[in-house]
Amino acid sequence: MFGISLNPIQRVLLAIGHLLARLDVIDRRRVHRTTRLAWPRIVTGLARMSKSAVDVGMVGVAVGPAAIAGVGFASPFWGLAFALGGGVAGGTISLVSQRYGSDRHYELDLAVKASALLAAAITLPLAALFWIAPEPLISLVGSGGDSIAYGATYLRVVGLGVPFAALNLVGSRTLVGADDARIPMVLRAGGAVINVGLNAVLIFGFGFGVLGAAIGTVVANVVVAAAFAWGLVAGRLPFVGAFPVTVSLSGPYLDFPIARQLVDIGTPLVLTNVARTGGQFPLLAIVGLFGPNVVAAFVIAQRVRALMDTPGWGFSLASSSLVGQALGVGAERRAEGYARDVLRFALAVYLLAALLVGIFSQPIGRVFVDDPAVLPLVDDLIYAACVSVVFYGVIGGATGPLRASGDTRWPLYGQALGLYVFALPIAYLGTVTPLGVVALSLALVVETLVPALVTYYRFDTGRWKAVSRSYRPGPADD
Repeated sequence: MFGISLNPIQRVLLAIGHLLARLDVIDRRRVHRTTRLAWPRIVTGLARMSKSAVDVGMVGVAVGPAAIAGVGFASPFWGLAFALGGGVAGGTISLVSQRYGSDRHYELDLAVKASALLAAAITLPLAALFWIAPEPLISLVGSGGDSIAYGATYLRVVGLGVPFAALNLVGSRTLVGADDARIPMVLRAGGAVINVGLNAVLIFGFGFGVLGAAIGTVVANVVVAAAFAWGLVAGRLPFVGAFPVTVSLSGPYLDFPIARQLVDIGTPLVLTNVARTGGQFPLLAIVGLFGPNVVAAFVIAQRVRALMDTPGWGFSLASSSLVGQALGVGAERRAEGYARDVLRFALAVYLLAALLVGIFSQPIGRVFVDDPAVLPLVDDLIYAACVSVVFYGVIGGATGPLRASGDTRWPLYGQALGLYVFALPIAYLGTVTPLGVVALSLALVVETLVPALVTYYRFDTGRWKAVSRSYRPGPADD
């Protein structure tokens, strides 16, 4: 199943999975199929989140903490590309996985076209806004003249890559839904490598600073989008291989029943992502009240948490693909079996990752910054990130089957409740009480704890299986 040799990530996943299987926690057969789909996405996540971390590290070394803060202020705006594109792509994987599982290949073409058109339509205006008014946007959340200037420079240019980033998500989810996570890994991880190389040349070689980081990001996303488009149209990509899904350049270009299903499934996911990303704006505004050193430490802790969260890239999408394929042929018991086993598998991996990062938090913090005024803050916030990320494991594991089934509203409820009702007020308490940075640590934890509880509750009810029946390409036979 895996070939002659295994890479380190596969070995770790299989070791954890086989241990869980010996403990009779999960089914051994599901360990192998989950690992086969999950590990390429984890590699992609590590590559892309490492790229983000390297961006912060490079501009920090080249320019200083004010540049880190500026990139941090701009990051939620760039994150809107993934909020919007990821929501559309969540609908894509639901429609593709169910149709791929039931051999409805003609409808696959229509689902991909509808997804690409919708992703482009909702992100092109965003790119235009970022180009026209970057400084007023950064000023809404940022503080400090230098930090705002750096953030505006970064946002104006990086915004040009927003539509391409969204289309990359659609292409990736299309292939994962069709049981192929390897090609998205090769393309998107390759794009991250290109991005890091360009950044090094532009930031240090040409002295472009944050502008160099933005240019590198745009170029890498354009290259990856072109590769996805080429492969989906041609059916294969040189040096990469055959694509399991192809898209015709001829019509029809938009099937309205499929488009309506895509909007129905994707809208709550878009709103969930926007709630999560949008909440970062007031959160960063609150953090900005503590001063640039705390902002820099908070941004670093968020980057470390994002790196720890990369297993979720694999497990959540593997769950969506496997559950969706089972639902596509009406096999609801099989779908639930995969859903529960993948969630347990993911949680075990997250616990291990959080433990290791917690042990090595101090040397990890020193990779980003060596300022003695910032380092103690980084250490404290990384510890909070380690606790917080475990609940991301629950969110991802429970959201996967909900996304596959089309039952996508409850993750939105959990995200809005956790961030706006709990995390933001707790963070603000740190500015008006002696809690200080402790409040920021608590905010990081409740930001993920509350949506984990809400999303898992909905998953555990099993209602998502009934919801899926209205989106299946054929009648249930299980």
